Amino acid sequence: MAVTQLGRYMKILNIEVLHCDAGWRPWSFIKITTSDGIIGYSECTDSHGSPTGITGVVEDLKPLLIGKDALEFEKIYWELFSATRQSIGSIIQKALGGIENALLDIKGKHLGVPVYELFGGPIRDKIQLYWSHWGTTRVRAHESTGVKPIHNFHDVSDLVEETKRIGFSAIKTNIILFSSPPKVHMPGFGKALGSPELNITKDILSNTVQYLSTIREAGGNDFDIILDAGFNFKTEGYKQIAKAVEPFNPTWLEIDSYDPKSLREIKDSTSIPICSGEDLYTNRQYKPYFENYSMDIASVDIVWNGFAQSKKIADTADIYEMNITPHNYYSHFATFISAQFAASVPNFRNLEIDIDDVPWKDEITSAVPKVKNGVMDIPKGPGWGIELNEEVIRAHPWKKQ
Repeated sequence: MAVTQLGRYMKILNIEVLHCDAGWRPWSFIKITTSDGIIGYSECTDSHGSPTGITGVVEDLKPLLIGKDALEFEKIYWELFSATRQSIGSIIQKALGGIENALLDIKGKHLGVPVYELFGGPIRDKIQLYWSHWGTTRVRAHESTGVKPIHNFHDVSDLVEETKRIGFSAIKTNIILFSSPPKVHMPGFGKALGSPELNITKDILSNTVQYLSTIREAGGNDFDIILDAGFNFKTEGYKQIAKAVEPFNPTWLEIDSYDPKSLREIKDSTSIPICSGEDLYTNRQYKPYFENYSMDIASVDIVWNGFAQSKKIADTADIYEMNITPHNYYSHFATFISAQFAASVPNFRNLEIDIDDVPWKDEITSAVPKVKNGVMDIPKGPGWGIELNEEVIRAHPWKKQ
């Protein structure tokens, strides 16, 4: 039995996945128990794909993990990567990222330091945030989150004023169609079945123009607006959206694309900065996008890629003079993970965070982000600086939909 350089061997005894109801999606977490009694947690939420698939992958990999030294996170990652090499990315990588992050939690707790200390220490102690799913949640999930719904453009103006009172000056919203009732336009995520062609229409364009015009008028020129168009159009549609919203000076247009050349074509067609990458995994998938200069800002999901692998992505992006923004639409646990990452890389832009959420969000973790005027203090405790309340998670079981 090998002994680590730290003079300890911390055996992995068990690994499991926990799911919690989060309204319009589940929150999923990985728990790793060790022979020293240290428990490592991470978040591995997969709301638009297969949460039960995450559980299945972890169960399949469990025999490869039991008995291994929990402190050897890099070695374990590459052993698991090798064992799943024929299925690179997607659900597999999300499970690997969750396992890696839980192991990092263990190592940080073992050494009594935050995870960022394992990677050279923090570069900054304050993290700039932006409010994600702004307006979106108030259209599609106001009942489960208990927030005031949006019905019309007057309500949009009121939400801008509310946002300013809270202290946020940067938001990201999706395309909302103000029909009766309003709805979020998300056919690219299977939310409008029967629309795989992803065509754009004049109604979508006019709605989007009026929506952003309302936000800009209420917020003023110093109010940062990010428009997330997701997977919801083809190249021609993204070009039309970009041209239509240029007068409102968005901070960036967010686009999901699996073709770096198409994305570069969109980028070249507009003066709006393009952000992409949240659905890419490891340096292998980012590489052609970086080489093609397909985006201005790289979105990196720290939960899905794993902290160590995300650090490699950020380091590569920096070579191409590109900043990164962590993709983070999860519970407070993932926010603590992403904030530690944001503190660790030089080329950080800002961090996504959901404000509108289920009432029990603050209860499932031992701490909540310290936020003032849209700025978060970095976590200070060992590991991720936060623990899960499993009792509360069990009290709010995810009902498969």
